Order: sequence, then structure tokens, then C-alpha cells
Amino acid sequence: MLPPSSLRPELMFDIHLDLGEGPIWDDRRKILLFADIMQGHVHAYDPITLDHRVYDVGRPVGAIACTSRGDWLLAAGTGFMRLDPDSGRTTEIVDAAPGRSDIRMNDGYVDARGRFWAGTMSLVGKAEQGTLYRLDPDGAVHEMLTPVTTSNGIDWSPDGRKMYYIDTRTDRVDVFDFDEDRGVASGRRPFVTIAAARDGHPDGLVVDADGGVWVAFWEGGALRRYTSHGTLDRTFIFPADLVTKCAFGGTHLDTIYVTTARRGLTDEQLAKQPHAGSLFYIRAGFTGRRPNNFGG
Repeated sequence: MLPPSSLRPELMFDIHLDLGEGPIWDDRRKILLFADIMQGHVHAYDPITLDHRVYDVGRPVGAIACTSRGDWLLAAGTGFMRLDPDSGRTTEIVDAAPGRSDIRMNDGYVDARGRFWAGTMSLVGKAEQGTLYRLDPDGAVHEMLTPVTTSNGIDWSPDGRKMYYIDTRTDRVDVFDFDEDRGVASGRRPFVTIAAARDGHPDGLVVDADGGVWVAFWEGGALRRYTSHGTLDRTFIFPADLVTKCAFGGTHLDTIYVTTARRGLTDEQLAKQPHAGSLFYIRAGFTGRRPNNFGG
């Protein structure tokens, strides 16, 4: 285990989210989007002007994506919906799991061909109740991996030949061979295995421009970068135990924004980590990639 980086995360927005998640940079508007999952809130935050808007969509929001037509796509409830940034109106696309009131959507991301991948998890922590779905630009939804327990971080290597994926309950980051033309992942195998008792549990994931894999650690208070060979390269320690995901943003995509949570923490824990649930940032000398737009 490498020693923690001497570079400390900085507090960006002391917002105290319940379950902050899913940060993503809207490059069109130059703002950061993120969710407070169980509150059903989508947050739009301008790190320059500090303008902040909250959209209440009335159901848990696990992931957000930008689209080719300029609105936002949400993995919310048990399906997918569009959110108009100007009016705040939502439009249903498809319910991926009709009749299931015991699960919700969690993390997701868009591949290079404009397909949105997002998965579900049990609302009460029951194992193997989730599925990883792929939503195509034409609105068709496909079951891609089942069963999973806590479908979480997903992203692709810069060359599009590998897909990284986290089912948190496995305490692994897995890697697949990826057929970008067909949108099919195969050959699942461990990429990194986590010592959960020491490091916490892998949560959100994003891949930088050099192929480094950044993993947030729930109950681990850390963000870690692994090389494309699975070797630990950097560790950043946070003043919050529940680190959920990071996103690269800013003009040059060299600022790392990180969401955290406070859900389930005791009063004693909150007293020791008063900024739990807030938004942090790091400038660590790495560059990210612009998120793909749903629809291409």
C-alpha cells in the first residue's frame, strides 16, 4: 500500500448531502451535476459563479448523463427519464424493471457510442436483486449483467477495448473485454481486489485520459487511482468516511470533483467529520476525458 498523497482534498461546497453521488461535468454549460440519491434531487453547480440549482424529480436518482440534444438523462427510480434543465420538467423513457418496488437505479455512465449503462440495487440491502442495463439511443433497454447486488461504477478504457465495473458487494473492480460496435462486454475477471476491512468498499469509478482508474471508497474515506495494469498509484484521504465518486471537470478537465455522503453516520461520527456529504475538489496533475453524450 502506497502512503497517502500529501495533497489534501479541498472543500468546494459545504452542502451536507444525504447521499451525494454521480458527479458529472456538463461541458456545454460548464457546470457540475450531481445527485442526492434518496432525496430525488439533481444538483447543478457552477464552480466559478457558485450558482446552484436543485431539481426535485420525485424519485431516487442514481446517475446523470448529458445528451446530444442538450438535456439531461437520469437513471431514476427503476428506469430512465429525461430532465429539461430550463423548465425542470421530466419525461419518462422506459421503466427497466416494471413492478419492482424493492429496487432502485444506482450508478451509470455513457459509452463512446452514446449508450447509457446503469444498474440497480436492493432498497434493503438484499443480495443479487440488481441488474446492469444498457439504454440505447433509440430507447430500447437491454439486460446486460444479472444478478448483481450493488451495481456501481462503470467506465471504459480510452481505446474502448476494456470496460471496468464495480458490484460493490464483491469488493472488487472487475474488467471486461468490450466490443464497442456491438455494445457487448465479455470475459469478466478481477482487475483489483479490495481488502475491505482495511480500505472500505469500492463505489464510483471513472477513467482518466491516460487510462488510470479512479475509485471512490465507501467507508474508506479515500479516492484511489490505479494504473491500467491494476497497480495502486495514488491515494487521497478525505475528512469524510463515505466517499462516493469523482468526476473530472473545469476548462481543461484537470479538476477532480468528489462527492461524499452522510447517510447512516452516527451523531458521534458526524461530530468528527462535519463536512460529510459535501463536495470536494483536488488538482492532482491528471487530466480527465469529456463524458460521452447519450445519443452520440
